Amino acid sequence: MVNELNALESKIAQVAALCQSLRTENAQLRQQLAAAEGNKRALTERMDSARSRLEQLAAQLPEAPVNL
Repeated sequence: MVNELNALESKIAQVAALCQSLRTENAQLRQQLAAAEGNKRALTERMDSARSRLEQLAAQLPEAPVNL
């Protein structure tokens, strides 16, 4: 009976340690996700800005003559 209780105590300790490890990993993954989303947002803003500048430049280009 004592051996069974000791084995159960050991398994409970392992499960508790695994839960703590998973909580830590989950927190790290959330931080990484937040950083990746921030990077994505910054890149999207840069692309939108570049697109706008290109559209402005394209609008300033002279029309090509039409050769018939």
